[in-house]
This record gives sequence, C-alpha cells and structure tokens, in this order.
Amino acid sequence: MIIAIDGPTASGKGTIAKRVAAHYGFHLLDTGLLYRAVARAVLDVGQSLEDSEAATTCARKLDFGALDESRLRTREIGDAASVVSAYPGVRQALFEGQRLFAQKKPGAVLDGRDIGTVICPEAEAKLFITASSEIRAHRRWLELVKLDPALSEESILADIRRRDERDSNRSNAPLKIADDARLLDTSLMDIETASREALRLIEASLSRQG
Repeated sequence: MIIAIDGPTASGKGTIAKRVAAHYGFHLLDTGLLYRAVARAVLDVGQSLEDSEAATTCARKLDFGALDESRLRTREIGDAASVVSAYPGVRQALFEGQRLFAQKKPGAVLDGRDIGTVICPEAEAKLFITASSEIRAHRRWLELVKLDPALSEESILADIRRRDERDSNRSNAPLKIADDARLLDTSLMDIETASREALRLIEASLSRQG
C-alpha cells in the first residue's frame, strides 16, 4: 500500500507523515530530504546552485540511505533545495529511487510535493496538507529562532512565499493537489488534531476503494 502526502513547507506534513507511518507500521520517506541532500552536495563540491548539470550529477550519485539530517535541516539548505528541485534532470535522477521505495512491504508513506501527481499517482490514499503562509511562517520561525534569535518572522514569511511561488510555477512536477487527493488545511489545528484528521481521511479513502 502507498500513502502519498503532499503539501508546501511548514504545513505539518512531515510530522503527520511520521505519525501515519508509525500508525500503520509502514516505511517512511521524506522526499524533501533528497532534494536538500542534492543541494548540500552541490555546495559541498563548490558548484553553483544555478548549475543544473552539476545538480543532476549529484542527484545521480545520491545514496538514499546516507542522509545526514543534521546538515540538511537548515533554512539555507531548504531554500537551496527549492532551486535544484526545479531541474528536470534532478527530478528524473531521483524518480526511480522513490518509485522503488514506494514498493516496500507492507507499505510506504512518501512525503513530498509531487508524490500523488507524479511519483505515485496510483497511491491508495492521497493527502494534500496545507496552511496559510502566515501560519506556516510562524511555525517555521518558532523552530529556527532557537538557533538564531535575531531571525525575524517577516523574513521567514518572505522565504516561504518565494518557495511557494517557485515550487508551484516550475514547469516540471509543480506543487499542486492531485485530482483524487483529500485536502487538509491545518491552519487552525494543533498537530494532534491534524494527525487524527489525516488518519480519518486516509481511512475514508481506503474504505471507499474497498
């Protein structure tokens, strides 16, 4: 079984995906980490993020089992990932690995931006998790201000709006809701409520099929 969870940054989809995977005992892949890892690799070899060929080469060499989250969960790498994820060569290089992961037994939860539309359009359950840009900026600011007390919420909001624009308008695999996905707006929900609602929507999708 495949559960696809898509949505923009800081919508809560990462935490919800973890809880959904734990609930069902499924494997979990945060596909956003793959693009962060590619961006990190490009910078580590001294290449420009604007060099699509360098980014594609790094994507082809990426080891899905060797992702160092401590080096990838930064504001800078998140923004860099949005740049390299727009390159068709990068997306193609990572496509097969994601498809193979989705076939793991007894099931897999994939969290990203194009899972339900491109990577696993056949997924048995699809969620698109979102929230207002202001709410998402506030959530991200609460995470990052611990590391950088001088960080302003306004700068985070500007970052999120830029990423939303870039992710939604790229020509290859843009961020969008699949026709058969269930929408979950977490703007007014705490994570416990959002997780319960996500599981309810997934069960509704599965029961409709079966």
